[in-house]
Amino acid sequence: MLRLALSCFVGLLLSAAAQAAPELKVRADFPNGSARVESIDQATRTITIQPHPQPERGWVCWWYFKVEGVQPGETLSVQVNGSGFTIPDRAAFSEDDRTWKQTEPGEKQKDRIIFKQQVAGKEAWFAWGPPFALKQANELIQRWVKDSPHASAFELCKSKDGRAVPGLKVQQAGVKDEERLGIWVHARQHAWECGSSWVGRGFVDWLLSDDAAAETLRKKATVWIVPIMDVDSVERGAGGKNQKPHDHNRDWSDQPIYPEVQAAIKHIAELDKAGRFDLFLDLHNPGPGDKQPFFFIPPPEIMSVIGRRNLDSVLHACQAEMRGPLKLDEKPRESGANYDANWRRISKNYVRAKSRDHVVSVCLETAWNTPNSTTEGYLRLGQELGRAVERYFREATRGK
Repeated sequence: MLRLALSCFVGLLLSAAAQAAPELKVRADFPNGSARVESIDQATRTITIQPHPQPERGWVCWWYFKVEGVQPGETLSVQVNGSGFTIPDRAAFSEDDRTWKQTEPGEKQKDRIIFKQQVAGKEAWFAWGPPFALKQANELIQRWVKDSPHASAFELCKSKDGRAVPGLKVQQAGVKDEERLGIWVHARQHAWECGSSWVGRGFVDWLLSDDAAAETLRKKATVWIVPIMDVDSVERGAGGKNQKPHDHNRDWSDQPIYPEVQAAIKHIAELDKAGRFDLFLDLHNPGPGDKQPFFFIPPPEIMSVIGRRNLDSVLHACQAEMRGPLKLDEKPRESGANYDANWRRISKNYVRAKSRDHVVSVCLETAWNTPNSTTEGYLRLGQELGRAVERYFREATRGK
């Protein structure tokens, strides 16, 4: 009888709380948003979602949504159905859709994970990782150009859906172009890999700073940065990886289908022809089990002796500078024929094969499923990458 009475009492309390609390609602109808609501239990304040399926646009793994009707101070339960790449150990959480933190580790069950998060205000945002959408890229570029005489904006191209693909050019004023080295950096060939755009932002923040090494690099080199390559999939809230007929990072060929890849290839080829191209950096995020950043490098058959020596110098500089908390794994991985049948169409491999012997072309994979895979962690890694690039050009004996 006592147990029955307690059960009834708890039920009454939950019912009263549900009646007193506002109705929870979930929205994902905004750029980069993605969520299919499975259920909302107003009594237990539990939201169950899965990514909005867009299989033709690549992996169904990205989710990002807003919760309205929160009772300030209450704890929400967010259940995400999925597995593997869909469920990070910790979700990204924000109360203003700008400042992102991690939740505590979720409770993993079969094909799902449950996050619990106390919310101070009346609304909250949850995401697979800290979002970085086209609006944010445009705002940052505008700010960088406004705040620094060394930065200028450019438009890489228009996407298939007609969106402008923004880019940033950085070089120290007063140094002639023909005297400069050339560096190309881009992120988000796979739309879900939001951490790569944050690493790119950290790189630019450092490059435009008062750091003496940043000034030295600006004087030596012109740097082109594209924060988001697959803007259409990002804005749709799609995964992008393995989209039909193939994704951006399997499109690097003499006949690319994506305007972004076509424009990047043309730009890089013009720089290389002019003798002003030296380093290609492709920024990504890897699998959930990778707990350290690492480099994918081209296979040896497409590198000359000079190219291999320069690559070793780049890796040495990165190992010296990228010390953590997202510490670089000292062992790079090759992506040749044993990695992918279309290995020649991977951006870094295509660029390496088509460029002069001395050019270094690599892909940085930044771990996303760790306690340090936060905006702060990503920004710091981007700054360390910048210092490593400057160190390479300062210390290495490079041949052309």
